[in-house]
Amino acid sequence: MLNLQTLRIFPHIPKKLVFLETLSRNLWWTWDHQAKDLFRRINPGLWEESNQNPLLFGTYLKQEHLEELAEDESFLAQMDVVQNLFENRVLRSDAAGFSFLAEQEIIAYFSMEFGLHASIPLFAGGLGILAGDHLKASSCLDLPLVGVGLLFRKGYFRQFLDENGRQQEAYPAVDLEQLPLSRAKDQAGKELEIIIPGPSGQIRAAVWRMRVGRIRLFLLDTYLKDNPPEIRQITENLYAGDQAARLAQEVLLGIGGMRALDALGLFPAVCHLNEGHSTFSSLERVAQLTRKLNIDPAAAMEIVPRTTIFTTHTPVAAGHDEFPVDMIRPVFQPYLDQFQIPENELLAWGQAPDAGPEAPVSMFILGSKTAAYCNGVSRLHGRVARDMWTHLWPRRPSDEIPISHVTNGIHVPTWMSEEMGLLLERYLGPDWMRLSSDPKRIERILDISAEELWSLHERCRTRLIAFCRRCMVQQYRRRHAAMDVLDESGSVLKPNSMTIGFARRFAVYKRSGLLLQDPDRFEAILNNPEQPVQIVFAGKAHPKDNEGKELIQKIIAFAKKPKLRHKIVFLEDYNMHISRHLYQGVDVWLNTPRRPLEACGTSGMKAAANGGLNVSILDGWWDEAYKPEIGWAIGPRNDHNGNTEQQDSIDAQSLYSVLENEVIPCFYERGPNDLPEKWISMMRHSMQTAMIHYCSQRMVNEYTQRFYHPLARRMQTLTEQDCTAAKQLADQKQRLNVHWPEILITQPERIDRGSSRVGDQIRIRTTVHLGELLPEEVQVQLYYGRLQGVESVVSSSTLEMQVVGEQGNAHYEYECSLPCETPGHYGYTARVIPAGDAWMQNLPGFITWA
Repeated sequence: MLNLQTLRIFPHIPKKLVFLETLSRNLWWTWDHQAKDLFRRINPGLWEESNQNPLLFGTYLKQEHLEELAEDESFLAQMDVVQNLFENRVLRSDAAGFSFLAEQEIIAYFSMEFGLHASIPLFAGGLGILAGDHLKASSCLDLPLVGVGLLFRKGYFRQFLDENGRQQEAYPAVDLEQLPLSRAKDQAGKELEIIIPGPSGQIRAAVWRMRVGRIRLFLLDTYLKDNPPEIRQITENLYAGDQAARLAQEVLLGIGGMRALDALGLFPAVCHLNEGHSTFSSLERVAQLTRKLNIDPAAAMEIVPRTTIFTTHTPVAAGHDEFPVDMIRPVFQPYLDQFQIPENELLAWGQAPDAGPEAPVSMFILGSKTAAYCNGVSRLHGRVARDMWTHLWPRRPSDEIPISHVTNGIHVPTWMSEEMGLLLERYLGPDWMRLSSDPKRIERILDISAEELWSLHERCRTRLIAFCRRCMVQQYRRRHAAMDVLDESGSVLKPNSMTIGFARRFAVYKRSGLLLQDPDRFEAILNNPEQPVQIVFAGKAHPKDNEGKELIQKIIAFAKKPKLRHKIVFLEDYNMHISRHLYQGVDVWLNTPRRPLEACGTSGMKAAANGGLNVSILDGWWDEAYKPEIGWAIGPRNDHNGNTEQQDSIDAQSLYSVLENEVIPCFYERGPNDLPEKWISMMRHSMQTAMIHYCSQRMVNEYTQRFYHPLARRMQTLTEQDCTAAKQLADQKQRLNVHWPEILITQPERIDRGSSRVGDQIRIRTTVHLGELLPEEVQVQLYYGRLQGVESVVSSSTLEMQVVGEQGNAHYEYECSLPCETPGHYGYTARVIPAGDAWMQNLPGFITWA
């Protein structure tokens, strides 16, 4: 075999067209319709053939065609419009002006995956899509944010199905020359490489840079010629199955990501960890702060959690990574001397309370113990996470577990059809994309005429069906199907039938087979001659998830029935390109997870922004978004009780009933003008709700106002004046560690006896023994609330009690007045927690009850 070397020759860009090269290397074009249209205009067929990848597209173009374009005044005029937009929205430093943060107050956003475009295979699913939308919204809002991730040479797998629906996986190598990458350079101008300790020895990685509008995304890559094979393989596949390789990826992301930022001269004021994969970053950040600020590790350990946000996306404890102590020791070893703490103390950062020194190290626990701010990704998920991790904060009521929520959002311009974008420009103004969460502006959606909206949606549905037909022909051609099968596959689905979309990861809890619980009833729904229904499925099963793969086979087998083969299609190799067609063209978006196992579920938001109506279990975002004006709920708000078969049966019957009695009749109900007036009204309200409450600009604004801005200010106060505040906090924690066991508090007693009525004030007193601690170092609280049963308090509240007397020998009397505001049966007690900020007060172990 010949030992061939490879090279790629790109076209020579005429001087008048040089902006095209600049545009192709910044992913801003992926969410600007005019920029995409500029590329498409050059050669629509080749644009689609290149998977809408401008760098690959350029290699398909003939030099003569580019020379002709350079003299095409119409094309040059369109390019000037796009260039002006690019310069105003990307290059100008004051383009957005929304950020509360100074340029030097950098936010470092860590994520294992980033879903930015179908041609950039750095993601597996919703977590990566969310991260990509976070970067895009941060660009629109002009945040001083940088992304940190890994450059996977084979990304996530490609999915192919055989004639029986058996999933097969392929891992094609990524051609870096087809990605808008450049090598990151250190402060001396040299191409940057970093070295970190790994679980099996040193890891050396190159650092690449990608531009996402205004945002820089840095990606670490171990696929270096001088690295041994086992190190090169760390960034070969996303989510390596081997536990050691998975640990190496997470070490590279967290520790390597922080060292890369340091080498680039970037010193983040705030770190945002998108899932537990990057929690090792906190170890390295403590080490860097110790060195840069010349402070003790104890003081650095007070700074890091107070300037770190940890977002969890996983509502099942088993879904969080954990690693054996022996495997993780080599990673922790270099930090023991730096932190001046024993090994068991450092390991305990990632272990549950009282779990023992050999308990596995959990990435969630490590994240929660090194980040003062932890959040789920929907209101319901926040509650689920608090219940799931109550044991990490012993003796604390579940409603006080310090895990809040920020509901996810979508980057609307990325997912909205170009036709809908143009329609919104007319009704909302040309800058609607940058102000997509402005409620008054978005209310104008309700003024869109029914004729315009329905006509546009029907065009999008027709385009979806044409796309599905092309995909089906390609799938059958790859399987070497007969010509009559190819001809038949090119006529699947009907443009005027109600079209349901179901596309997501084929995990068992997502219940993609729920519609098949009663096959005859489902078949009758699809084959109703008066009100026909059709459905498009898509999604991948994890390579090791045999149950998920069997669900795909079950759907494919059902779709082969002669009466159904034109009404059900399964699009293989689900990706962003397929998903955009689905979101933009379906009438109904179906979601059937087992409540409460869907953390958020942003796919429904994307369909809603395009006018699709959701039919969903009340889980994730739909639990808080649902109202009858925008879609339908499947079943009540009941969490599954462990009897999954019974729950599946109940939910399936509810789903059939909703479809038969509400959804389908509403779609086919026509008014005097032959339009589905009620359906169109729901479309408008669905779009309005998605764009106001569930867009990524709202999400990133919430992170900015609740976390980024306050934490950046906190970093400033903790590090000014030679880090005096951080040192004082370290000293205070040391005193609490030593003297907290001395605290005793008596049961609180009412001073005023007799019955109480609304409007009264009840005086309550308790005695506290503080030992060596002083009153100003603690906070004594009255804890009270309405009773549920004998000992359970619901909707708890607290009142701070004040010192009213000193009895000597470190005993103090505390008192407060409890207002009687609402009739009912209440319970109360008293407790002592540390004085100070929320991080200090929520530390496990520092709470003493009466």
